Amino acid sequence: MSLSDSSPASPAVPPDATAAPQPDPENAMIALEGVELTLPSAAGPVHILRGLDLSVGRGETVSVVGPSGSGKSSMMMIIAGLERASKGAVTVGGTRFNGLDEDSLARFRRDSVGIVFQDFHLVPTMTALENVAIPLEFAGRADAFERAAECLEAVGLGHRLTHYPGQLSGGEQQRTALARAFAAGPDLLLADEPTGNLDGETGQQIIELLFRLQAEHGTTLVLITHDPQLAGRCARSVKLLDGLIVGDESNGGASL
Repeated sequence: MSLSDSSPASPAVPPDATAAPQPDPENAMIALEGVELTLPSAAGPVHILRGLDLSVGRGETVSVVGPSGSGKSSMMMIIAGLERASKGAVTVGGTRFNGLDEDSLARFRRDSVGIVFQDFHLVPTMTALENVAIPLEFAGRADAFERAAECLEAVGLGHRLTHYPGQLSGGEQQRTALARAFAAGPDLLLADEPTGNLDGETGQQIIELLFRLQAEHGTTLVLITHDPQLAGRCARSVKLLDGLIVGDESNGGASL
């Protein structure tokens, strides 16, 4: 992992006074307890996350906001099991990550987590259909391609099944990525700046689709964004600064 998501250590900032109600950690989709992430560098240890406590309920929609370098993407990587916390406990969907090996974490992601990135992360040598079918094939589903076609139909790309990413617009690539993320019916969707590479109108279409799919599937959503309006679409907003949670507010429910 790069150190681009790091920032110099600074004094702790007190949490925002208007904190959102916290779900019961034992029944939560996500429970972070005292999570820290420290990475080595030539100048010495770099403290990326400095003691996060966070509980996200099942089916909840939560936006994560904060300036660049505040630790947002690092927190998402830890929740996805793509980065290991240096200290603290990480529990997602009732599965405690501490002590799991890489194969176990990969199986958990395959079965329970969908991820959407700003840069789409599609395989350029595979068609849209093949890209969506990948996680289903890894899961051993005999109907992988049938299910992938259904998912692409659901995002309005039934006519683009055999097209490669280079033949798709940015919006179509992100629709394909959304179809892939939801294909296996994940309990948790992590979205990191999903409209960051799209124009305003296309980005709005993607967001409408994202929240529609989330509502239809009842999926827990954690959305990283710099856009205050988009953050407000989630039921709750968590703010990070210098590797600390400094705000946790209720937005009164998602605006669909």
